Order: sequence, then C-alpha cells, then structure tokens
Amino acid sequence: MAKPVVAIVGSPNVGKSTIFNRLLGQRHAIVDDEAGITRDRLYADCHWLSHHFALIDTGGIELEQRPFQEQIRMQAEIAIDEADVIVFVTDVRLGVSNDDRLVSRLLYKVKKPVILVVNKVDESSYVADAQEFYSLGLGEPILVSGSHGIGIGDLLNKIVSYFPKQEEEKESEKITFCLIGRPNVGKSSLANALLNQERVIVSNISGTTRDSIDTPFTKDGNEYVVIDTAGLKKRGKIYESIDKYSAIRALKAIERSEIVLLLIDGNQGITEQDKHVIQYATDLCKAVIIVVNKWDIVDKDTNSMSNFTKQIRNEYKFLDYAPICFVSAKTKARINTIFEALQNVHTAYHTRIKTSLLNQVIQDAQMMNLAPDFNGGRLKILYASQVDSAPPTIALFVNNPNFMHFSYQRYLENRLRETFNFDGTPLRIVLKQRNSK
Repeated sequence: MAKPVVAIVGSPNVGKSTIFNRLLGQRHAIVDDEAGITRDRLYADCHWLSHHFALIDTGGIELEQRPFQEQIRMQAEIAIDEADVIVFVTDVRLGVSNDDRLVSRLLYKVKKPVILVVNKVDESSYVADAQEFYSLGLGEPILVSGSHGIGIGDLLNKIVSYFPKQEEEKESEKITFCLIGRPNVGKSSLANALLNQERVIVSNISGTTRDSIDTPFTKDGNEYVVIDTAGLKKRGKIYESIDKYSAIRALKAIERSEIVLLLIDGNQGITEQDKHVIQYATDLCKAVIIVVNKWDIVDKDTNSMSNFTKQIRNEYKFLDYAPICFVSAKTKARINTIFEALQNVHTAYHTRIKTSLLNQVIQDAQMMNLAPDFNGGRLKILYASQVDSAPPTIALFVNNPNFMHFSYQRYLENRLRETFNFDGTPLRIVLKQRNSK
C-alpha cells in the first residue's frame, strides 16, 4: 500500500511553509515574509511515531489576481486531489478572511478529512480570537504556532489518526535524478514532459521555480524520482534572499540525486554559466547526462547534431564520458532517449568489477604503455581492487603514489572506460602505497 499523502493548503502568508518545515523537523520549504513565495507543490517524506507519509506544501490561494495565481490555484487543487488528508491553515491575527472562505468552499466539495489549523497563536490572548474560525464550518480548529512549534505534536497526532493501518513495505530501488541548468532553460517543461503531466509551473519568466520538487513516478515498469530545481545563477548575481535559498536547495537536490541532467538551451548554445552550473555536480562525483533542450526550434541541417556534439565535447572536456540527448520538452520529441540514458548510466554508476578481471586490464595497460619517469622514479602498479561504487572507485596499490603522472592516470582511466561500461559516471582512482612487507 502506498504511503498516505497530506496536503497543506490555505491563503497566502498564513504560515503554511513554516508549518510544513515544523512537521518535517527541518527547513525544507522556503519561508519569507513576502507573500506568494511557495508556488509549486513541494513534496517531502515525513514520519511521526511509526507512521510514514508524504507531505505537500502548496502556494497560497486568494481572490486577488496576482502573477501565476491561476496556476498556483491549479497546483493547489491537484494537491488536494492527490491527498488523503488535508490541512487547512489560517492566521488568527488576520481573522477569517475572504480568501479563507474561498478555500473552505473548495474543501466543502472534497470527500476527505480536513483538519482546520489556526496558526500564529503565540500567546494565550489569541485563543479567544480563534473561536471565530468555527464559522468556516470545518469543525474544531487546532491552535498552533508554526514559528514556535506550539501544538505541532497535537496536529501530527490528528493527521495520523486518519491513516489506515498498514504494514510497512520494503521500498523498491528507484533511480533518483535532478534537473539543473541556468534559469529559463526549460527544466520545468522537461520535468512535465518526463512525467507526462502538468507537474510544475511553466512560464517564460526567468526564475519561476524557486523550490526543489521531488516527484516519484513509474515508466515502463521502472521507478524514478525526479527533482526539479530552481535555475542556478552565478554567485555574484544572487542578490535576493529567495535566490540564495533556491541555490542552496539546488545544491541539496544534487546531493540527494545519483544522476544529474544538465540542461543546455539548444537555441542559445553553450554559455559560461552552463559550465559553472555543472561544477556543483562534478564536485560531488555525481553521474551526468547532458540534455540539449529546445531542439525543435533550432535551424538544423544533416550535420547540426554532430556539430553541436563536437562543440559540447570541446567545451566540456572534463565530461567526455557523459552521454548527450537532444530533445524538445515542448513537443516531447526524443524524450525516450533520456530514459534509455538514465537506465544505462544508473547501471554504470553502480558497476562492480571482479578483482581478477580488473587486475588483468590494469596489467595489460602497463604492458602496452609503461609509466613515465616522474618525481625521481617509475610507477609500478602491483594490485588493483574496486573498493566502492556509486561512483565506481578503484584503489591502485603502487610502489610510490608520487610517481604517478596525471597523464598516465588519465590513460589508465581511458583504458578502464574502453573495457567496461562507465557511461555517464565519474571514475575515482585512489592511490595507495603498497607496504614493503
């Protein structure tokens, strides 16, 4: 049985994201005094006592027409439809607003448990004011303070009381990947195309996505988790606090992923910012797939794809192992090539090589090309062993690590890549000095 889903809804700036973070016990959603910061549905795994459930934060629903309001409302309604339990957050200091009444009318039509929460009850003087919220017709409200953690335990107890009893299932292996790239390169559009649904807000306004959004899904019997991130900007261009949070969120998304999809705008070509963006992933030794998006609007001839590939290889010499996919998120052309690459790269990232076979390849490489004299001696590799995977890590036991020239290490890596499937994955080579004994 799937984990229960809990959605947090309400009008803007009533503290939904603060409560979301409190329920998780960590800062996951972006919190700011500016109204309307949360735009997309934000998913996270939450647990309380022996219960595990998925928690969704949503953008504020309001009557006043603001940018993205129609899409925000649509996303909130999708979250309500996905949820098993709905947490409706209000603000005791604002009282019952017209926006609250709008939300309550939406919830009247839903045949699901609705928990009315009155937030920002930081002092006892506000308790009497909370009685006003009975007028919404959604039962007895739970009084909390998201910023101070008051009443959060009671809220969690109320939430899990609606869950059916179920046995824990062993979670199957999933391929977790994230989408990174400069703003407005088409990450959200690609996420929607991969999911085959309108999952995240898409706009031609740069910087629409501010949160990282985890979405599990199944394709051809294989399980995936896609993480859509805010567009990364150069550090010198991050002025707003919201952009700073988004950059941190993108870094955490990369950390939680096994595979990173670097999106490049095929119509604009490669920029210095693209190179900066991928540095986060390579520093963390993540597998990489390069995705050239918007290929449908590129003026092409028979050599366009080949020429663009050569340009990528020239600009990203350090990523010569990364496969390249040319797609259009808008028309969904060649989207299946991404899934093929994900399967292949995931296998490579977790590759384990038999020690006997690994040593044979290394010894053959030494026989074909002796190490050069370097730092006063010649390197001799006495033994090789794979000590880890994800990424594959090879330990070479040598006479002296100082004798290894970087070009020879590169040669050995190339021989390993020619022999084994390491597509898309970094390969770590660790030198260990063999004890004289």
